[in-house]
Amino acid sequence: MERAFKILVVDDEPDLEPLMLQRMRRSIRRGQYQFVFAGNGVQALERLREDEEIDMVLSDINMPEMDGLTLLQQIPKVDPNIRSVIISAYGDMKNIRTAMNRGAFDFVTKPLDFNDLRVTIDRTVKHLLEWRGALSARDRLVALQNELDMASKMQQSILPTVFPEGVGYQVSGSMEPARSVGGDFYDVLQLSNDRIGLAVADVSDKGVPAALFMMSSRTLLKGSAIGCEKPGDALHEVNDLLNEDNETAMFVTMVYGVYDPANGKLTYANGGHNSPLLVRADGSSELLPLTGGVALGLVPDLEYHQETTTLAPGEFVIFYTDGVTEAMNEAEEEFGVERLQNIFAESPPDNAQGVNKAILETVNKFAGNASQSDDITCLTLQRGKMRS
Repeated sequence: MERAFKILVVDDEPDLEPLMLQRMRRSIRRGQYQFVFAGNGVQALERLREDEEIDMVLSDINMPEMDGLTLLQQIPKVDPNIRSVIISAYGDMKNIRTAMNRGAFDFVTKPLDFNDLRVTIDRTVKHLLEWRGALSARDRLVALQNELDMASKMQQSILPTVFPEGVGYQVSGSMEPARSVGGDFYDVLQLSNDRIGLAVADVSDKGVPAALFMMSSRTLLKGSAIGCEKPGDALHEVNDLLNEDNETAMFVTMVYGVYDPANGKLTYANGGHNSPLLVRADGSSELLPLTGGVALGLVPDLEYHQETTTLAPGEFVIFYTDGVTEAMNEAEEEFGVERLQNIFAESPPDNAQGVNKAILETVNKFAGNASQSDDITCLTLQRGKMRS
């Protein structure tokens, strides 16, 4: 952007304005960001109507006259392309979940960690720029490939690039887009009590519609995961929300798990997705049981059952999409689950990042020059080995 990215900060605390300007002064001096302020939702809407250059809203939830949750509902009526990030007290999971389900792109908690705030703002800006590029390109597309390329950028913009690594576990994710862009995504969520949420999903259809549905599914999952302790309940809520406004009749397969590093337990629910693969320290492996759920977005008010497995030290769980197992070679043979398991049978994995790398390299070698119609997506969780 030629001008500074303009952010409207909405909060009734008078001390926040000078603190924000002081802590973000370097970005302001570089002309990267410009901040404007409002004391509540009513003032914020006035500023939005008066200033068409506002790109992003950073809003507190609890404010007089009009709170942040009500403001979230009003912002799309002024400009549906503005991105919102919500500020909430730590542990206020109910309001955070409601905010995400009302369209907030992300959230930060009080007391504000300005390093985390910068990362969140940067990620939101990156996504918004890709979104604007998609809107601009959509009006002048003359070939399908241009649309697919833009959808790929949108797809990549929301994928985590920094992964949590706590005591006794590590996580790594990767996605290699196909030429014909689908709707794969993965996400890693920081949950209460040091738990982490892990999700891999695959949206039906391809191109920009799939990318848009993918982003909606990701936002709804993040909001639901915060308020739902059980993965099955989270999928139930996402499924109902997707069914509320799904004129395109698209759907998404999804597996979502919650891992507790304290005891090594992984509880997961599966909505019509591939079974995760459990890989032991010696390289042997098995598919985790299916939970009987169907794809999300097709039928409302479905129950999603869940399973729990306990990872031993050194074991991995690999979440993946069918772009891995259904990859085709030039002889039109599928890669399949057996070849996936054989990757580790002879060479047991050492770390989560190495698992993803080995899968991508093996699948690409198998496919050779055959073009692929689906993304190759992996998200790997490892429980750390016991120290000797």
